[in-house]
Amino acid sequence: MINLILAFTLAAVEPFEAASPAAVLHQTDTVAADTSATVITLEKALEIALSGNATVRVADKEIEAKGYALKGSYAALFPQVAASGSFNRTLKKQVMTMDIGGASQSFEVGRWNTVNAGISASMPLVNAQLWKSLSITGEDVELAVEKARNSKLQMVTQVKQAYYSALLAKELHQVYRSVYENAVANCELTEKKYNASKASELDLTRARTAVANAVPNLYDSQNAIILSLWQLKALMGVDLDLSIDVADSLLAYSDGLAYMAPEQIDLSGNSSLRQLELQAAELADNIKMQKYANLPTLSASFAYQVNAMENEFNFSEYQWHPYSTVGLSINIPIFTGGRNYHSVKQAKVQQQQLAIQREDAERNLRVSIMSSLNTMDMAGKSYASAKEALESANKAYDIASKSYEVGRSTLTDLGDAQLALTQARLTVCQAIFNFLNAKAVLEQTLGDDYVLENNPENE
Repeated sequence: MINLILAFTLAAVEPFEAASPAAVLHQTDTVAADTSATVITLEKALEIALSGNATVRVADKEIEAKGYALKGSYAALFPQVAASGSFNRTLKKQVMTMDIGGASQSFEVGRWNTVNAGISASMPLVNAQLWKSLSITGEDVELAVEKARNSKLQMVTQVKQAYYSALLAKELHQVYRSVYENAVANCELTEKKYNASKASELDLTRARTAVANAVPNLYDSQNAIILSLWQLKALMGVDLDLSIDVADSLLAYSDGLAYMAPEQIDLSGNSSLRQLELQAAELADNIKMQKYANLPTLSASFAYQVNAMENEFNFSEYQWHPYSTVGLSINIPIFTGGRNYHSVKQAKVQQQQLAIQREDAERNLRVSIMSSLNTMDMAGKSYASAKEALESANKAYDIASKSYEVGRSTLTDLGDAQLALTQARLTVCQAIFNFLNAKAVLEQTLGDDYVLENNPENE
């Protein structure tokens, strides 16, 4: 896993002989030495991400859009009022023929100009299908809110993991820096011994090789810091050119490296299951709405119109004739060709599909929870073991270093001690990182909402 995190290679690495140890350390400390960098805590990173992350902002806009859709759907309950008007110019009048006194006579009827204006209103009084559709629209808003919550849960997990990755990269950089510094010190000591004819040329070559081998890891670890900070900035939604640094130390989280497994797994807060439950409720209401399509509907209507028919365009002298109506209309569905019946059948099949999806989702979520708990348990045990190994490795390296200095041990013994020390330090860092990563995933799976500290909205 460590190799995966540090699988970043530079396009070109200068040979060890081309740079002094001080120059190498200076080059690899560029990030840490940047005093202009904005130092942020995990709390601050999450606060910025919750307001600047693109996914969260899009989810919030979706809630806003669904809210407007809900308000718009209620308009169907209110009277629908419309005004109308028309003007017609007769090009050729209609001719009417009548028998008068035994003789047939024809004459034109109507006037050249016909003007109509009016206002109409209609309002549903009884419409069960409409009422049920309003509740479905309200459930759409609830589903949008839950989807936005899920986006925030995912974003919080991603920011936490990116932040922990940056902490791990910094810790590994310190480990490889220490390895490089020890290699340089041992090389200088071996060179002095060689000049005093107390060490062989083979020892000197091995010491220089150890220094050269430590350089790539030092550069790679620095590059890992840069890339992890870029990833964190991208998730926070800030300018990638902004110089930032993480405030904490990965080892500072070792005190909380214990998580008690719950006696009973509670998935009531899981966002995926909540969304499926909301979809199931919406689908059940949709079935009812399809059934309500077979019920009669009652609506009221009102109309008021005025019209005038004249030959001239002198509108002020037109004679207007009003006309108004008010009424009730009932619509009783009798036969629709089985459309409503098949719509209900289709909705019930979708309901069965949703039940299968929920069962499968719950099963996978329980597997995910057990995996996270197992990873945390193994990480905790690995940390405890690696911590003891680190104490022994530190002591062994000190002894080997002093023994080599006085000529009681070989360079190979010192190299073995250094390797054991490095492995122990890397294992400690990796165990903490694995625990924190698994804990973040577990909190997302359980649906633990992240609450910003000192936020008046959460009080």
